Amino acid sequence: MDFRLTDHEGNEVGPETLIGRPTMVFFGFTYCPDVCPTTLSDISGWLEDLGDDAARMNVVFITVDPERDTVEAMAEYVGYFHPAIRGWTGPANQVARAAEGFRASYERVPTEGGDYTMNHTASVFLFDAKGELVTMIDYHEPREFAVPKIRRALTEDVEGAT
Repeated sequence: MDFRLTDHEGNEVGPETLIGRPTMVFFGFTYCPDVCPTTLSDISGWLEDLGDDAARMNVVFITVDPERDTVEAMAEYVGYFHPAIRGWTGPANQVARAAEGFRASYERVPTEGGDYTMNHTASVFLFDAKGELVTMIDYHEPREFAVPKIRRALTEDVEGAT
């Protein structure tokens, strides 16, 4: 992977930012009517369930709508969810490179009145601390299945460090 984005605090980030700790990555956009706020709420609940272990995770929400999702918009949006969630945005070509690297898909879909929405991958990517894909967490996956998957990534982090 090779991309340069900016987090919701104005810091430059890239794939190397995600190495060293287990990571959850979700692609979406702030104008999303249902999938994104639902998933970010789910992630917030999973992080609450992890307790102190949540601090060992990278959790990143990468926009697929950089035209509207500025650094400021991302900062406001992620502020409604768990404080561990980081919002990433940047130029359209860099967002495309990030999505390609994660094998996420998205497309702009025109709506009535000249506006648009975005179709996008709705699963959460879960990686271990080395950057290896552990699994995906599906949209609306029950908490009792999602949290053990995350704990497994945390365990692999511990085992990989020994």
